[in-house]
Amino acid sequence: MKIAEIGDIVEFKDGLQGIVEKVNENSVIVDLTYMENYRDFDLEEKTVVNHKNYKIIKGSLSV
Repeated sequence: MKIAEIGDIVEFKDGLQGIVEKVNENSVIVDLTYMENYRDFDLEEKTVVNHKNYKIIKGSLSV
């Protein structure tokens, strides 16, 4: 399993997507405001997702 890096876009929990802001030992902190329809959901701006529970959609553009 590849662990996400800061700036990666991940998908988790029935299609929610967000940008990884911080990588911890067992989880990542994800900014959900990346989604265009973010306001349609009653969610906090950020959430914690275990490494086992997400899929990397798009990698960061690291140089």
